[in-house]
Amino acid sequence: MAAAMGAWSARHRKAAVFGWLLFVVLSAFLGGLHGSTEVADSEAMPGQVSRAARILDEAGLTAPASETVLVQSATLTADAPTFRTAVDQVVAGVNGTGRATDVRSPYDTGAVSADRHSVLVQLDVKGERKEAVANVTAVLDAVAAVQARHPDLTVAELGDASSGKWIDEQFSSDFTRAEWTAVPLALGILLIAFGALVAALLPVVLAVTAFVAAGGLVALSSGVLHTTDSAGSVMLLVGLAVGVDYCLFYLRREREERAAGRDRETALKVAAATSGRAVLVSGVTVVVAMAGMFLTGIAEFRAMAFATILVVVTAVLGSLTVLPALLSMLGDRVEKGRVPLLGRLRRRDTATTGGRFWNAVLTPVLRRPLAATLLACAVLLGLAAPLLTMHTANLTFRQQLPAGNALVAVSEKIEAAFPGSPAPASVVIKAADIDSPAMTAAIADLRARALAGGRMHGPVNVTVHPGQNVATVDIPLNGSGNDATSTAALKSLREELVPATVLRVPGTEAPVTGRTAGSHDFNAKMTGSMPLVFGFVVAFAFLLMLTTFRSLAVAATAVLLNLLSVGAAYGVLTLVFQHGVGASLLGTAGVGAVESWVPLFLFVILFGLSMDYHVFVVSRIKEGRDQGLSTRAAVAHGIRSTAGVVTSAAVIMVAVFAVFGTLSMQAMKQMGVGLAVAVLIDATVIRAVLLPAVMTLLDERNWYLPRWLRWLPDLSHGGSVPPTGTGPAARGVDPTAQDAGPAVSERARHRRIGV
Repeated sequence: MAAAMGAWSARHRKAAVFGWLLFVVLSAFLGGLHGSTEVADSEAMPGQVSRAARILDEAGLTAPASETVLVQSATLTADAPTFRTAVDQVVAGVNGTGRATDVRSPYDTGAVSADRHSVLVQLDVKGERKEAVANVTAVLDAVAAVQARHPDLTVAELGDASSGKWIDEQFSSDFTRAEWTAVPLALGILLIAFGALVAALLPVVLAVTAFVAAGGLVALSSGVLHTTDSAGSVMLLVGLAVGVDYCLFYLRREREERAAGRDRETALKVAAATSGRAVLVSGVTVVVAMAGMFLTGIAEFRAMAFATILVVVTAVLGSLTVLPALLSMLGDRVEKGRVPLLGRLRRRDTATTGGRFWNAVLTPVLRRPLAATLLACAVLLGLAAPLLTMHTANLTFRQQLPAGNALVAVSEKIEAAFPGSPAPASVVIKAADIDSPAMTAAIADLRARALAGGRMHGPVNVTVHPGQNVATVDIPLNGSGNDATSTAALKSLREELVPATVLRVPGTEAPVTGRTAGSHDFNAKMTGSMPLVFGFVVAFAFLLMLTTFRSLAVAATAVLLNLLSVGAAYGVLTLVFQHGVGASLLGTAGVGAVESWVPLFLFVILFGLSMDYHVFVVSRIKEGRDQGLSTRAAVAHGIRSTAGVVTSAAVIMVAVFAVFGTLSMQAMKQMGVGLAVAVLIDATVIRAVLLPAVMTLLDERNWYLPRWLRWLPDLSHGGSVPPTGTGPAARGVDPTAQDAGPAVSERARHRRIGV
């Protein structure tokens, strides 16, 4: 298929190039015209949180964006006239904006600290999430005006809308920074790899256009499958990495064949039949791996998976169609814009020899494969060891934001003055008659029990909507909101208090929502779905490798090596972000936990991306064996001939992922660092040491396929590649031999005679 697509594109160059441009422009235009439909609250979270959101949606109510204004003095108490004046000005100023509702004075709600030096003005910002984020600007300005009038007091705001505003702005800023940093980085690395400007520009241009087209397609389809902001970040991250890598694989093989003396048409055919096929198999593997995220049942994961699948499919399509068309148009002009020094260095370190460094690494590995295997496994298992202590959690607002952030400072002051979680649990009650005497008594009983139990505290706010027969009871939980204390309080509320009070009234539903409830339900869903996702991804990757290479050993080796690299990445992630080892070098600190969705996301992404290298390298090894080399010689030839490409591709991936490790949000940092570390390990320890060592030990057993499995589809042949030119298979030379002279294989002789 890959060879046929490449051949068609080379014959119909204008149709392929202009068709691609039309596809990109139309996708971006129609996507922008349609706009993005984001995941709603009712589908964003599983469990009781989702049910509570649906009750409010069906009633035409929206969970308000709650805000809290802290007024605090080091010397004055809440009864001092100046202090009261400041509080009254906050209430009046916020009401005067017309953007807030239900503004509650602390003197009415009792939200005064035990030492009476701090109070909380509570309010709701009008509108749903996006509207509330826009409206909160006026409220923040009103609060800032009061602070300016009373410099001796602390007057500061924190809440859902104000934190949402900061996060939205930071996401936008980080996303822009990632784009402007990652693209020039990739271009610079490619310039070093190719030594020519045109060759370096091609992969970047194709990757960027694939990302633009996929972004339009995601927006266009978001009416059916809703999207999220994080899906766009992930799409840029993966799209740029795989888009550049796929083009790099294809382009380097075409250049290599031209350097070996083939004519332009033959070089393109060989690149399409070999690297094109590897790109197609790699793309399918990434798509299958990402599809596993749909099994979580979590809307944000579905959005991430869908966006990633679209950008990978688009990148594969571009690599197999428009790239061969452009190469056919350009011919040897792809080497235009050569940088003299880089060109000389590249010629000295040719793709077929693998360079001095990789020769120095590979020679002892092939000489002593057992020792190399044991050493590499020891290193990887050592890196993976901290995984045994990994603790995952939905990181709190304070953990997510960078140290020193103004919102974190306000949160710390509120928590110090008012111990316990600042974000209450909310009991959403849907009843047949919310105003009935039985329900009124049950709500009063719930409030009394919550305050008397010792696991929750006031103020407890009750809001009744008679027209919709819905009420909400907001109950602050003890603890930080993300610790064992808060979890125990939530469990008591859900399993003891709510069933013993409001649920005793017939025809009543009362799911409990809130930040602590959302974190608990999300983690429970994640824990339950992880084995299913892991099993799905591993099983399909194994089957794909089995049908691609017609070898049980190659398929099993691929899975085991990937598991080792993922385990090592998990260990480093735990060491840095949970235990804080080396965290300061990344401009962060150990937060005591790994974001709960990061391990699953990393597993899926890494299992897909690491197959890029595995398919590319093993395809080259199998190609050498099919041309008559022994397995040992084919391994040496395959590793050496792909070393330059794999190195360049890995450096690009590590650089792009590392950019995300510098972003502000803790989850983005963890994702970027985890991916960068895993790709670095995969391209060095796995591909350069463990893979050749293991395949050398297995020798001819690498190609074993049991008789009872020979019914499987045969995807192992991607087109004939005649062993002419200057490669080792063509010369009949054993590439493992350093000074022994030619070692002509009988199979190689016969194949050459046939050609």
